[in-house]
Amino acid sequence: MSRIKSAFENGKAFIAFITCGDPDIATTAACVREAVRNGADLIELGIPFSDPTAEGPVIQGANIRALAGGVKTKDVFELVRELRKDVTVPMVFMTYANVVFSYGAEKFIGTCEEIGIDGLILPDLPYEEKDEFQPICKAHGVDLISLIAPTSENRIGMIAKEAEGFIYLVSSLGVTGERTKITTDLSAIVSHIRSVTTVPVAIGFGISTPEQGAAMAKISDGAIVGSAIVKIVEKYGKDAAPHVGEYVKSMKDALRTL
Repeated sequence: MSRIKSAFENGKAFIAFITCGDPDIATTAACVREAVRNGADLIELGIPFSDPTAEGPVIQGANIRALAGGVKTKDVFELVRELRKDVTVPMVFMTYANVVFSYGAEKFIGTCEEIGIDGLILPDLPYEEKDEFQPICKAHGVDLISLIAPTSENRIGMIAKEAEGFIYLVSSLGVTGERTKITTDLSAIVSHIRSVTTVPVAIGFGISTPEQGAAMAKISDGAIVGSAIVKIVEKYGKDAAPHVGEYVKSMKDALRTL
């Protein structure tokens, strides 16, 4: 049984994304702990991959730096083992199907269960192909998180009906990255999702300011932020943790007003 549900039990959830190993594993650990200390309800850990197709330039850059620093999947597993000594909030991996395949799906997902990872987000895994991982995830109590995009259209209900953990609603077309304005009619998509499932919906892609976070969380169950946090890490390097904590606090405070 994953912990993911607990992230949505105390008001609107703030979900923080951090690329593992940028600039190094120790900094990632410090940033995660500061994010949690300052109110992050769920942590998404990005496992570096050489071709992160869903990511914009900011997170792509973090992947390149982490890989250049020699970070491997096994190092990320060790990081989570270490974090789980004191971090109790839900944690999920965001990576690509190829990472799981090359490691061995059974071994990868089995290790997720062992170290306390609650869910898995694979943005390049089409809904129609999720059966390649779903049974293994189920056997190990790891939620396979579904993504719904504005282009999902007539598949929204179908995807939502089988969703588990939480639904990652992509705010707009394109890759991850900060946006000045989000114009998609997300409230209509959320209404559609809620008509078929009680699984929480969190909105991500393009959120960077407390105002944007509050606006997105107002119509859903939470907001996901990645690029804005990764940018802070890029700017401050090994000294990023307190700055990440400060940013997370500003975002979570905005969500507490709802």
